Amino acid sequence: MRQFLANNLKNIRGWKTNRKLVAFAVDDYGNVRLHSSRAKENLLKDGVALKNRFDKSDALDTVDDYLALFDVLSTVKDRSLKPAVFTPYALSCNCDFEATLVHRHYVPETLEVTYNKMASEYPKSYDGALNLLKKGINEGLIKPQFHGREHLNITVVNAHLKEMSSILLSNLQNKSMAGIPDHTSFKNVSFNQAFAFWSVNEIALHKEIIQDGLKVFEQVYGYPSLTFTPPAQQLHQDLYPYVSSLGVIGLDKVRNANRHLGEGKYVKETNVMGDPISPTATTIVRNCVFEPTDDRGVDWVNYTFKQVQAAFFWNKPAIISSHRVNYCGFIDENNRKVGLDNLRKLLKKIVQVYPDVEFVSVDQIAQMICNDK
Repeated sequence: MRQFLANNLKNIRGWKTNRKLVAFAVDDYGNVRLHSSRAKENLLKDGVALKNRFDKSDALDTVDDYLALFDVLSTVKDRSLKPAVFTPYALSCNCDFEATLVHRHYVPETLEVTYNKMASEYPKSYDGALNLLKKGINEGLIKPQFHGREHLNITVVNAHLKEMSSILLSNLQNKSMAGIPDHTSFKNVSFNQAFAFWSVNEIALHKEIIQDGLKVFEQVYGYPSLTFTPPAQQLHQDLYPYVSSLGVIGLDKVRNANRHLGEGKYVKETNVMGDPISPTATTIVRNCVFEPTDDRGVDWVNYTFKQVQAAFFWNKPAIISSHRVNYCGFIDENNRKVGLDNLRKLLKKIVQVYPDVEFVSVDQIAQMICNDK
């Protein structure tokens, strides 16, 4: 009963539509968490604590990852015979591990460079992966949007580098970014929270990173991103209109947040689908969750489907939140199999019960809302 109430209450307010729209907002594409299985073994030997499924299984998207994902998406069609589509919230850069080790401060590299390096080491897995990604874009199977320049807090990384942190050095030597602890100088700021901060003085750097990241995103993916969701949903409120000024029309935010204002001061923030963040940009709020490799005893297909039902009952688009870790198999092929098998079942159930469903990307929903406004 509690879950039933939650599924419905969160859909009462906000922008509505009579169309049955389904979008998948999938975070972390393009990000290097673990370089390889060998790197994972080395990190564990060095005493790096890999505690969660992201640190244990998440790796850069491979040729096989894309082929398997596209196979699932392309075999399930909506009312207009369009395939299911993912909106990968994607990074445009990663850490240049070699240069960062040499210079002892963070140095980024573009996703194209990352893929070239991975292809030189693992050609079977990575040669042609970026071209395959772009093929998926052209065929309407994926529509990447901006998730940040990198999935790292540069201030925290540089602080660890200055102190020659053994855990960070082990990661750099193994071309990974996993299991890095918080830094004592930056309270409540995790290494992967790109735009988290302790002092508001850090916001100027965040502006530079966002501006550069959006520019590189367009170079990598071939078009500007219309929507943005920050890593781990950490972003100062002052950056909302700034992001809009850079061409973003949809800011993907959590429904309820304690938004950090600086130096341990927080404000409660409630977000509603369609609320304006500027005269030209709107709020996007996900209302469904699908994490099929998160082993917490949940029947993910039915759990998510009930949330889709609630969204449609209240004339809301079903925006399904997920993460790449559910669909990647470079570290563990069975991880990908479990994720995609459940994805296929969920998609088939949706089209079976709702034959008038429409598969869309998140930026399309943002455009619909802005046009209505």
